[in-house]
Amino acid sequence: MPANTRRITLTAIAIALLALPAQAAHGITMFGAPKYAPGFRHFAYVNPKAPKGGTLKLSYSGPFDSVNPYILKGVAAPGVNLYLFQSLMTPSYDEPQSYYGLIAQSVYVAPDRSYAEFTLNPRARWHDGTKITADDVIFSYHALREKGHPLYRVMYQPITNAEEVRPGVVRFSFDDAEHRELPIIAASMPVLPKAYYEQVAFDKSSLKPPLGSGPYKITAVDPGRSITFTRVKDWWAAKLPVNVGLYNFDTIRFDVYRDDVVALEGIKSGQFDYYEEYIARNWATAYHIPAVADGRIIKTKIPNKIPRGMQGFIFNLRRDKFADPRVREAIGLTLDFQWMNETLFYGAYERNTSFFQNNQPFMATGTPQGAERALLEPARCANLPEAERAAQASTCLPEKLFTDTFTVPTTDGDGYARANLIKAQTLLDDAGWVMRDGKRTNAKTGEVLTVEFLMTQRTFERVVSIMRVNLAKLGIDSSFRYVDASQYQRRVDKRNFDIVSIWWNLGLNFPGSEQYTFWHSSQADLLGSQNLSGLKHPLVDELVTRINRAQTLEQLVPAAKALDRILLWNHVVIPHWYMSAWRVVYWNKFGRPKITPDYNMGVDSWWYEPQKNVPLVKPSTLTKGGHR
Repeated sequence: MPANTRRITLTAIAIALLALPAQAAHGITMFGAPKYAPGFRHFAYVNPKAPKGGTLKLSYSGPFDSVNPYILKGVAAPGVNLYLFQSLMTPSYDEPQSYYGLIAQSVYVAPDRSYAEFTLNPRARWHDGTKITADDVIFSYHALREKGHPLYRVMYQPITNAEEVRPGVVRFSFDDAEHRELPIIAASMPVLPKAYYEQVAFDKSSLKPPLGSGPYKITAVDPGRSITFTRVKDWWAAKLPVNVGLYNFDTIRFDVYRDDVVALEGIKSGQFDYYEEYIARNWATAYHIPAVADGRIIKTKIPNKIPRGMQGFIFNLRRDKFADPRVREAIGLTLDFQWMNETLFYGAYERNTSFFQNNQPFMATGTPQGAERALLEPARCANLPEAERAAQASTCLPEKLFTDTFTVPTTDGDGYARANLIKAQTLLDDAGWVMRDGKRTNAKTGEVLTVEFLMTQRTFERVVSIMRVNLAKLGIDSSFRYVDASQYQRRVDKRNFDIVSIWWNLGLNFPGSEQYTFWHSSQADLLGSQNLSGLKHPLVDELVTRINRAQTLEQLVPAAKALDRILLWNHVVIPHWYMSAWRVVYWNKFGRPKITPDYNMGVDSWWYEPQKNVPLVKPSTLTKGGHR
């Protein structure tokens, strides 16, 4: 399903104090006030009269062996966290980081922000008809914090306690009143059934459908092949304003397609209904078929305002061969984006230049100024005594970070990146990796430099193959290793990789606690953490802490810019590319609301219209072969 994403601008949100409610409120937001006032009837991007019925068939790109998405063990099936379980509050898709009542009908945040209290909706029920209680919420907090995926342990670590302070009212206590996200982190916590998990081990992967409270139940599981969800027709939350017009299909089914080529043929032949196309070549060439020409399949681009985050190849800095940023920069110089974009991608993309791409307030542009510069100066190499400079060589910031604008490498697009390769050769030589017998070799240890690209998408092989040609010219042996999702996850969790591909997208969120999980030193050696690179940098640690604790945009913006700048100049990733539109293909049997939210495709607001699945043009208007 499409990711929930969001672009923020200073003019849209202004610089304001964190606006958490002074009394029990129907919703909370990070800055400013929620878009939807108390008593709103439904979100603007739904059709409140959408009919119910029909089936939505979707594809999924990897096998699964568990229906528990909240633990490290196993590979979770798609859709469980979307359709089976619910959180205390739920986000809207047309505003930044705002949450409205779901299991909790209201929230009260203490004036000193030391705690938040959630009043549960007395109508909230599990699928077996039993009431969702404060005990369930408290159990969920402890289960996720103590036995859940490491991500949840990190997220909930600053939440020191959960307790029922009045009947149906749960208080979450916080250890850091300046950590502005904690009320929203608590609000977005999934609620799990205590009674069920007293009988079934929460921390063990299983394919047995658990008890849920969401709009759908799991009604069929074919391990590693498909999972089917069936709409709960007497769902307790169907008439809440946050759900009106949503979850209209009677059945939603995910089928596993382990190969992108097979998935492409699947959407064209009607094996499933909706597909988001990520491959530019396919978008340009693969849909010249009768079903698209006569309107039975809709192929369309839908613009969005989603911050694109960072997509790229990320280095495993735990490996000594990647410890020197000059080595990482040299390897990055082998990616010839201009040639790839025209030759492989049909000119569809722009190059990533920031970890907060398309999120202008937080992107590091130009040279550091003002408050951002003040944050960076203490780690400036030129400011350190010579003895300290040598001791802190791996973490002090280079002079170019302060004087030059960071730019990604460019070429003239002719496929011969000679200037970049000459620069890469110099960087490698300076870093102590010299040529011996045609191999790039560590002058001190004799190690030969090799690089393995570990991927779950075969389509990356075309990209990597061009890089491998250039790497070979530098004397670097390289390989492309394609593995299935489960093997990939095991290797990544155990940090057994050189380079993998990532896409970090903030969704509807401002930079916040996720930056801690991505970059803080404490996460570098934690099994299963999101600090894939293994980066350990004292100023980065300070910056992600500042980001977490910022109370105003005036505090948040310079810290985010400084973080972005350090990561770019440290060449932690080889930036990829992005585009600001969804490329979607779907069979013409669905109704859609008039408004598509800017930050989500909103497929859960679509509905089934079987009468639509007919050609939009007469066969006589088609040329030979079915093409217009």
